[in-house]
Amino acid sequence: MKTLQFKNGDSMHAIGLGTWKATGDEVKNAVKEAVRAGYRHIDTAAAYGNEVEIGEAISELISEGTVTREELFVTSKLWNDSHEKEEVIPALKESLSKLQTDYLDLYLIHWPVAFKKGIGFPKNPDEYIPPEELPVSETWAEMEKAKEQGMAKHIGVSNFSKKKLKNLNKNAKVVPEMNQVELHPLLQQNELLEYCHENNIHLTAYSPLGSGDRSSDIKADNEPNLFDLPVIQNIAQKHNVHPASVLLNWHTRRGTSVIPKSTSKDHIVSNFHASEIELDRDDMDQIAALDRNYRYITGKFFEMPGSGYSNIYDE
Repeated sequence: MKTLQFKNGDSMHAIGLGTWKATGDEVKNAVKEAVRAGYRHIDTAAAYGNEVEIGEAISELISEGTVTREELFVTSKLWNDSHEKEEVIPALKESLSKLQTDYLDLYLIHWPVAFKKGIGFPKNPDEYIPPEELPVSETWAEMEKAKEQGMAKHIGVSNFSKKKLKNLNKNAKVVPEMNQVELHPLLQQNELLEYCHENNIHLTAYSPLGSGDRSSDIKADNEPNLFDLPVIQNIAQKHNVHPASVLLNWHTRRGTSVIPKSTSKDHIVSNFHASEIELDRDDMDQIAALDRNYRYITGKFFEMPGSGYSNIYDE
């Protein structure tokens, strides 16, 4: 398995298990199947509502001797209602408790958007905290404290544009070590990728297969299916693999990590072995031509008039 290396020598598998939209016994079983298949990188978030089950799965896997905690790389994320400085560390401690661990390998600010405490998803503008009242730099300072205190070995962000990363880096003592964003052949984000590589910021791709199972209220009509793209199908036939393997291998070839979500044992295993195929230069060139800045996760659900937030991705 290809890995991404951090400055302190820690490493993270390039292909991890995504768990967004997976809950209950389904996600617990998926984590167990994944670790038994060789996964060591598990991604979750407070907002996913599945940290308890993932913690139970990890605890049981450790107890049975399948894996040690030190062999795992566990990521979680700070939800938008805990950006105020007095809320960041308590939110992290809650995630640690649910996950039954003393530390996270990676802790991310989930979105560059702040809500008032206790708000899962705002229904009106008053439930937001505008960025001029709560700059993300204040939240980041608490993330830095979490790293200093050993509760998070590495810290980073998610859904940050190049512009937002540059602004954050101006005052940061610790440069974000990761930016988790939507990435796939229709949204290649080459400028962001270049900036991150130049500044020793790793990228992790979410929704790498198009996230077709997400709620219909955040889906567009007639969304493109990544598996159906002729270029992807042809490359898959050439290598005698499923289109998903091509899509996932493309990320590892670009030097990013990727977290496909699956609860099917067969798909979990197949996704893990996607790193083993070898896309050639012609394959990569054909995929590069597919880019059209198409987002499945538009971020428009946070752009409520009067909230203080618009153009989340600065495009």
